[in-house]
Amino acid sequence: MKTGDCSSVTPGEALNSWQKAGLNLVSRFRGRDVVLAIDLTGSVEFNDQGRIRLRQIIEDSLRPGDTVYVVPFASDINPILGANKPFANPIRFQGKEDVDKILSIIPWESNPNIRNTDIQRAELSIYQGIARLNQCRLGDGERVKSQSVVWITDAPLNTKPGIDSNTWVETPADSPFRIATSPESIDREKWLNALPLNTREKSLSKTTDLSIVDLPATVQEFCTPAPGGKESCLVNQYLIGKLWLPGLICGIGLIGAVALLRHLMSLAKPWELEIRFDSDEERETQKCKLKNKQKIPIGDDGFNSIYCPGEDIRGYLERQGNNLYLKPTQQGSIFYKDEEVTRPIKIENSLLRIECPQNKKPFDLTIQINRK
Repeated sequence: MKTGDCSSVTPGEALNSWQKAGLNLVSRFRGRDVVLAIDLTGSVEFNDQGRIRLRQIIEDSLRPGDTVYVVPFASDINPILGANKPFANPIRFQGKEDVDKILSIIPWESNPNIRNTDIQRAELSIYQGIARLNQCRLGDGERVKSQSVVWITDAPLNTKPGIDSNTWVETPADSPFRIATSPESIDREKWLNALPLNTREKSLSKTTDLSIVDLPATVQEFCTPAPGGKESCLVNQYLIGKLWLPGLICGIGLIGAVALLRHLMSLAKPWELEIRFDSDEERETQKCKLKNKQKIPIGDDGFNSIYCPGEDIRGYLERQGNNLYLKPTQQGSIFYKDEEVTRPIKIENSLLRIECPQNKKPFDLTIQINRK
């Protein structure tokens, strides 16, 4: 599924709740984008404690499959390299062995030749950049990712448009972000409102703060009118393509789980047996309960047993799961469907008629089985 050029991505339409949930499912177990945004000016200091904390963040928070981008900034993005693509040359984190590789490209020392931090320019460039990463994945039919930006700077984040010297003195005098109505300021404000930013802050040193901005997997939705009063949208088609197979598997699993639950519940529920003595109308109807893996004797006058003449136990009604068996004991005759029972037989019906003759006199009884 191609959606065109993703290099000029702009804030899109709001996603609904199920689209957000779908993107979250798509991004599971695929790693994250982690951006280390590092202020290069002399106001940022990496003392020993700051280096230890940053190493700890990298060691403890990164997971195999994460992609790490180191993006230095000051008055512009990557002023040392002059890169037009600040998200070039990412590091694929596979394990602890990659920690030193990441640390080796972090600019630990500030550059004395670099002045001023245009923090609002950095916010626009980095937030738009990470949005572009997911938008390109959407266009190419790849899995989108959740993202995090680790800001290492003493500049304030998420400030109002039109930043002045009282808010942040290091903003370059000619920065368009000093003007609240400039296209750059308006664009930045749109991205701050469009992206689901979750910010956490912690002091890294006396002069430097560390802020972590987490973003769940998200993309920019664009819907256009289509013939027949319909709309053509990007996200729905993308989610259907990514989730139909997992959805089918989950559906089958859910059906199987429901069937298993119903089966287990049926095993746990005792059956109710109602015995009517057709050859002895004066004998009251008898009721018994039959649990799983339980058997009821036929030929006993005790509790939870089925009466028939004589002193011998002629057989048993035995339940095994949801199956019922009539098992003779060879201690007395027992007939089912006009044939003497000489071996265990499976009872399929819910109405069972058996005969227990005594001294050549018939003794019939009917057993109604309620399996529900």
